[in-house]
Amino acid sequence: MNICYGICHNYGLAIILFTLISKIILLPVSLWTYFNSITMLKIQPDINFIKVKYYGQDDQIAEEQSKLFKEKKYHPLASTIPTIIQLVLLMGVVEVIKLGIANPSIDMRFGPVDLGQVPSQVGVSLIWSPIIAGLAALILCIAQNKSNVLQAEQTKINKYGMTIFSVALSLYLGWFVAVGTAFYWVCSNLMAVLQMYICNWIIRPRRFVDYERLEESRKQLAELQSIGKKKKEGYFSENRRKERADYKRFFSVVNKHLVFYSESNGFYKYFKGFIEYILKNTNITIHYITSDPNDKIFEMEKAEPKIRAYYIGENKLITLMMKMDADVVVMTMPDLENFHIKRSYIRDNIEYIFVQHGMGSNNMGMRKGCTEHFDTIFCSGKHQKEEEEKTEKMFYKSSRNLVELGYPLIDELRKDYNSTEHKPNEKKKILIAPSWQKDNIIDNCLEELLDSLKGKGYDITVRPHPQEVRLKKEYMDALKEKYSSSEIEIQTDFSSNSPILEADLLITDWSGISWEYAFTTLKPILFINTPMKVMNPDYEAIGVTPLNILLRDKLGKSLDLDNLSETENTVDYLLTHTEEYRRQINDLAHEYLYNLDHSAEVGGRYIIRAVQNKIQEKKEKDKNEK
Repeated sequence: MNICYGICHNYGLAIILFTLISKIILLPVSLWTYFNSITMLKIQPDINFIKVKYYGQDDQIAEEQSKLFKEKKYHPLASTIPTIIQLVLLMGVVEVIKLGIANPSIDMRFGPVDLGQVPSQVGVSLIWSPIIAGLAALILCIAQNKSNVLQAEQTKINKYGMTIFSVALSLYLGWFVAVGTAFYWVCSNLMAVLQMYICNWIIRPRRFVDYERLEESRKQLAELQSIGKKKKEGYFSENRRKERADYKRFFSVVNKHLVFYSESNGFYKYFKGFIEYILKNTNITIHYITSDPNDKIFEMEKAEPKIRAYYIGENKLITLMMKMDADVVVMTMPDLENFHIKRSYIRDNIEYIFVQHGMGSNNMGMRKGCTEHFDTIFCSGKHQKEEEEKTEKMFYKSSRNLVELGYPLIDELRKDYNSTEHKPNEKKKILIAPSWQKDNIIDNCLEELLDSLKGKGYDITVRPHPQEVRLKKEYMDALKEKYSSSEIEIQTDFSSNSPILEADLLITDWSGISWEYAFTTLKPILFINTPMKVMNPDYEAIGVTPLNILLRDKLGKSLDLDNLSETENTVDYLLTHTEEYRRQINDLAHEYLYNLDHSAEVGGRYIIRAVQNKIQEKKEKDKNEK
């Protein structure tokens, strides 16, 4: 400051020069910390994926993060270095200005302003000093929130929180320190903004960061962290009390042989055939855990003493699964061990059985490794078995038991459908049932399809996914109004499945409803080739064509989005060749589904044998120990 004052002979200019020199000297440190921030952003997806994989295991997360920091040479405390230097400089400037005030040879004036005055001592006439300091801090925070590579990626709460804190601190300190100190703080903040843009220009941080991967990791973590939040209830609410009581009751039962886990009421249909067979043919008690407090299983429990139902919310489920003590656990939820739901920590010989809730390609439609940590996979057909075998050979460390089961849900639909007389429709009925995914029929071409078929003598029903109806209510209402005078119904009531089974033709994109419709009614499908939903980008590595693609032009025909002008002709062809498709689809059902029409019995027998084997293993173990 003495050198700067000797050059400028003006205390205000000396502060500006001192601030500029300090920023230039510290530029290498700023660049280093900036590179460190970029490193943090580069590895943030890995950190998020670690948090997803080891969700709820804080010690494991900390250990994995530490390994990652060492591997990538990231220093967590490096970002604090500029702040520490700033505080040291600020304290030094406070003392320097005090000495300047005390030195009669130093002129503390900067134009009309006496930089040695303190607002808290002089009064409100200097209120502008802390206000300007606060505004400078606000400008810096806004710039950092927008352009600082790390700060820009923080949550709104963090951004706003830091902004409020910085501005409030500047206002507070600006009131109690000399105007010269506040002036230094203003200069330092404004030059920090300039320095940040210089760093951005030199480094160009967006070249180093994979923002798509970062966004995907955030999405997965957010989904996991949001579990249970949509219907967050108080500790003493009825459901929370029930959950605590059921959790305690579940662990009060010893020698549990068989446990089913259902994510919600709608998943019972995938277990129904197994459970009915087990109840009919054994005395095994079924412990049925559901994360839906309104699951119909609680009504069934009242009439069936061999069913014990438990409500366990998805957060509490994490610890319950870790403490699981049963012989066999049956579930439709994939990714066991990959994310928050783990295999038992207290027992290593539980047999975990994965039940399909679709007959399409798991290799394409679910995450890579989604079934790796199950002991047994119920395969609906030869395609799923082949996928599992080749994936296992290429990627997994151990083999699993692949059971040639079939798909009980389709068996039940076929039974119900064939038990009812179906009279030919006077007017051909067409059902349009899009999938629930981005860029589906509704997003791409619904109105084009409807306009091409309107007035052609068809009864047309559009049955959107319930989520589509919920999120696009205004659009659905607009469609209803647009087609109100035609033979087109936009259906938003899903209480009945009759429109599905009564339709002469289904139009869909990639919806799983196609299997149920085709193999139940033996009627053809028109597929619209919207972008596929691919959960595993490496699905082609095993060399097996997904069934979703393989059978697309065997269950009917498919049209690309740029060929929708052929919709009318294609629909006419499919409806005039129904008998040919009936025979072809029936052959495909027998070829691609194991144990057609009796798969639930096969699955039920397998589960019973699995339980009996575990009981026998325990008896032999107890005998040997004696």
